[in-house]
Amino acid sequence: MNYHALAERLLPGDYPTLETYEAQYPPRNLPKGAEVTRLAPSPTGFIHLGNLFSAITDERIAHRSGGIVYLRIEDTDLKRKVEGAVEAVISALNYFDVKFDEGAEIGGDETYAPWYQRRRAEIYRAFAKKLIEEGRAYPCFCTEDDLTALREEQTKNKEITGYYGKYAKCRNLSEEEIYRNLDAGKPFVIRLRSMGNPEIKHKFHDEIKGDITVPENDQDVVILKSDGIPTYHFAHAIDDHFMRTTVVIRGEDWIASLPIHIELFAALGFPLPRYGHHCSLMKQDGESRRKLSKRKDPELSLEYYRKEGYYARAVKVYMLTLLNSNFEEWYLKNPDADLNDFPFKAEKMSKSGTLFDLDKLNDISKNELSKLSAQDMATFLKVWAMEFGTPEQQRYFEDEEKLLRVLTLCMGIGGKKRRKDFTTASQAMKFIEFFFERPMTYEEFRFEKDVRTKILKQFLEGYRYEDDAQVWFARVKEVASANGFAAEMKEYKAAPEAYMGSVADVAEILRIAMTGKANTPDLWTIMQILGEEEVRTRISALLN
Repeated sequence: MNYHALAERLLPGDYPTLETYEAQYPPRNLPKGAEVTRLAPSPTGFIHLGNLFSAITDERIAHRSGGIVYLRIEDTDLKRKVEGAVEAVISALNYFDVKFDEGAEIGGDETYAPWYQRRRAEIYRAFAKKLIEEGRAYPCFCTEDDLTALREEQTKNKEITGYYGKYAKCRNLSEEEIYRNLDAGKPFVIRLRSMGNPEIKHKFHDEIKGDITVPENDQDVVILKSDGIPTYHFAHAIDDHFMRTTVVIRGEDWIASLPIHIELFAALGFPLPRYGHHCSLMKQDGESRRKLSKRKDPELSLEYYRKEGYYARAVKVYMLTLLNSNFEEWYLKNPDADLNDFPFKAEKMSKSGTLFDLDKLNDISKNELSKLSAQDMATFLKVWAMEFGTPEQQRYFEDEEKLLRVLTLCMGIGGKKRRKDFTTASQAMKFIEFFFERPMTYEEFRFEKDVRTKILKQFLEGYRYEDDAQVWFARVKEVASANGFAAEMKEYKAAPEAYMGSVADVAEILRIAMTGKANTPDLWTIMQILGEEEVRTRISALLN
């Protein structure tokens, strides 16, 4: 068969020589040992934990070696493209402090642009034409119905599905049959002519999993679709070569495609980058574990963490505990260190399923937020509230002095021990709302209405805003004694049956009246922040 004539018929026209592309995209001028990594999502608008998992790994491997990490958009499937998706990827990863050195909508070294695959179509066609000329690729005229029938037959025979061997119907078409189909205007795709034998297996070193066994590829995969746009398999091989990627980090579900990629790089004459396949993020579901699911688990989406208002550093700390087995020990010794100082290593990543535990993330988040100053906490909350908060919550920031007093109290700043009541911005804003809005609901009082009415009236009669904490508490004790409650806790503990309750119970009634909650930070300070008029108004409102 005249492969050169066939290549010209299938992909007519002149393309730059392959040497031209090598010169156009030269090896990067980087220090010895510097790694080039990439994140290459599809523009679907859905950016998830797996992307963050890979992105942190990519960024750490690149930057710790003095190399670069770039963002490439794999937009070969237009049906999946969502407007604004690329900006969403960049924004989401920026939030978690993952910064790219170059890439789509970022810029950088234009030598390796464009970073959108659809804009590189000519390169892919040039290399597809090369493979056709060498007899390593051929046109396939199979319709969707043909392929469906093929899969059904393979399934019925309990065979591996795919386009290979005797099932590769167009692989051995004669020259006459090919041209007859072309003359008839039949649509076609271009497939790789695989030379592999899956019975033959080779050892492959995975950057994360170590040595694994990989069979040779026998699938005649599509490399160019009928519209001349490449498939992921073909495009990623060419792009990784010409963008000079040295390490590819991706999910373990891509191991099944590794034989295809190994053969494609060999067919193209490119050196194979190193691959590392990280474990899937798992979730405990009853007695078993399963992969996090877009349909079942809202916490898979990075947007979930932004809407809830997770502190970015806390999420990154938790992801690093999942990524490297020795991170937790390092962080205990260096709790305030720059996370970039951690000696991250791909080989320290888990080789089996990684369990994602939202409760553990919440604990880390509480701990990280408790380290902030009141001013830093206010800034964090404001950024969240202006994007995701209600109009009422946004008004909390109109009186900055009051807000700082609230946060100082609620975080235990200046006390013997920092409080860890805040988990996320949304939860924190809900926690402090009683300082800015009167309670709409109240936790259940443990005493009858006539008892608490007497207590609230008597407290209000003797309440003075000017009283310091000691005088204020003495007044609470007086009210307690007057209503059959023990004024001293030791008296109550000695003979609880002799009293209706203790001074703590009286304080709880006042606390619920003020805040709607039975448990809060220091009540006297809360009343000081609310102010005398508001204290009287809230008690009177409950009495009425």
